[in-house]
Amino acid sequence: MKKLNVALIALNSKYIHSSLGVWYVLAGLKEYGSGHNACVLEGTINQDKLKVIDAIVSKNPDVVGFSCYIWNITRIKEIAKAVKATLPHCVIIFGGPEVSFNAAEVLEQNEFVDYVISGEGEYPFAALCDAIASGGSTDIDGVCTRADIKPPYISNAQPPSPYSSEYFNALGGRIVYFEASRGCPFNCAFCLSSRCTGVVNIDLERVERELLALANSGAKTIKFVDRTFNAHKVRAKSIIRFICSNYGKKIPSGVCFHFEIAADILDSELIELLTSAPIGAIQLEIGMQSFNEKTLEYINRKTNTAVLIDNINKLVAARNMHIHVDLIAGLPYEDVASFKDSFNKAYYLGSDMLQLGFLKLLYGAPMREDSQKFPCEYSAEPPYEVISTPWLTSDDIKRLKAIEDAVDRAYNSGRFKDTIAYAVGCGHTPFDVFLHISQRIKCSEGVSLQSYTEQLYSALLTLDGVDGENLRDNMVCDLFATTKGAKLPKLLQRADARLKKAHALVPNIKDTMYAVAILYSKNKIVYANYTTPDPITKRYRLGFLPLETEE
Repeated sequence: MKKLNVALIALNSKYIHSSLGVWYVLAGLKEYGSGHNACVLEGTINQDKLKVIDAIVSKNPDVVGFSCYIWNITRIKEIAKAVKATLPHCVIIFGGPEVSFNAAEVLEQNEFVDYVISGEGEYPFAALCDAIASGGSTDIDGVCTRADIKPPYISNAQPPSPYSSEYFNALGGRIVYFEASRGCPFNCAFCLSSRCTGVVNIDLERVERELLALANSGAKTIKFVDRTFNAHKVRAKSIIRFICSNYGKKIPSGVCFHFEIAADILDSELIELLTSAPIGAIQLEIGMQSFNEKTLEYINRKTNTAVLIDNINKLVAARNMHIHVDLIAGLPYEDVASFKDSFNKAYYLGSDMLQLGFLKLLYGAPMREDSQKFPCEYSAEPPYEVISTPWLTSDDIKRLKAIEDAVDRAYNSGRFKDTIAYAVGCGHTPFDVFLHISQRIKCSEGVSLQSYTEQLYSALLTLDGVDGENLRDNMVCDLFATTKGAKLPKLLQRADARLKKAHALVPNIKDTMYAVAILYSKNKIVYANYTTPDPITKRYRLGFLPLETEE
């Protein structure tokens, strides 16, 4: 049998990200294939297209496999087409979630694609390479041709480990993605994981061994891609215990493990484990999606929202983990009033990040396939984002998009949390505060912090009940806490002879960088000590002193 030259291509959205799928496919090729010469090429969607093409062509491949996702499919099609034009003999294979459930369409519309792997790729890709090398039949589970569209391949076996020496040599300290289980026991209507049957749990000894290797690779963040990490409570507890017991020992301090969890199914023991973990060792992403009970039931995500809120409050109160909560706009039965209610409840949880996302109608997801049950208009191009629903007009969606930008800049950035809390405390709902900001600030990508601060001050000053000096003082505190050596914008500066004396009163930090200002609404001095930021919030500690009234 001829030994093929095989190139596996991953285009990540940013350099800091790494790929996992192509390394699984490489491991499968070694495990199930007949000794082909294979390599992985990772890049980003922002790289020069010609350089990516040249890198692929330089390998003189017989087969090129592309890992396809919503964020890279457009660029991958461009590159694959060019590779095929340069190397007509080369076999082009697409795989990944973006092509697994629309293989017929992909093959019909893209003549340069020879095969599509539907579902898990480790075995089908290896078997296909052997078939190509030997001239044998390509009638292989999961391998789609124009004449034969196969259903997604799903294996009940543990996949081969992707963490080879080549993987570690290529990692370079980037974010690591880790899979302790494959599949999902739930069937949310917007998610592809609902198409999998059952869950394959990877052996815990292997999980522990690989976690230690990854934690010592130089990577600072290890993200578990398990769709609901705590679905299997016993395994979740075992993994958390392992991390905590080895943290600062076999696991270097400073490495952070990221988990996606369902907070409503946490039990008291797992909450105790999480809230007693070393500070900064764990971060949690909690996909609430909505607080509308009818919405959650309709999308097969029945949730006890009272338990959800109580559990998240316990997690946030511990202040030892970064907590990230998610909402999705555009779900069934979620109109503006309902989404406003969900948003306000999510804000008051006090998480470090509140992600406002928008429904994406992914190929293979039940919401896309059943337009009668889930009627909505969505973009024909990736990422297939919702445009309107029976409950939200296109103008409603645009307004929510503007609110998303305001939330990201003023809240998720961590820069203006005190300022936002003050505005909310003046008698406004969180949703209305961000709506107000979004209507008055139209930012470009490159807006400076100083410019945005000035615009935010002017916008919030027009809210009923907001006092200028109180607003200014909260902004000063935010800027001092989030910007090392912060220089206040002129809008927030005050000429005051007492400021020189205030500098002299600041204790024990004369040899370090610090900042001092007068808070007029509180009649106090505030100062920031720029030594060590809080490991969770990344904010610097502020100190306060009484202000002497005499000039």
